[in-house]
Amino acid sequence: MKNFIIKGIRGYQKSISPLFPPSCRYYPTCSTYAIEAIEKHGSLKGTVMGTARILRCHPLVRGGYDPVPTKFTLKRNQEKKKN
Repeated sequence: MKNFIIKGIRGYQKSISPLFPPSCRYYPTCSTYAIEAIEKHGSLKGTVMGTARILRCHPLVRGGYDPVPTKFTLKRNQEKKKN
């Protein structure tokens, strides 16, 4: 199931996403975040986390660096970017 969902997201990244101008407010992008969340937390929790990330990506949000947290949560990750 996990590989099926990831292949669907990668298909979106390669076929649909290039048709639109870049407009992601977060780093990593929402689709990359969803893939990482699925790989780290499994199909169900990762999909829920990816969906929550997409829902909080709107014009009123500040955006910025938001990596996948180590523990399951639907809130924005508050860890600082390590250089």
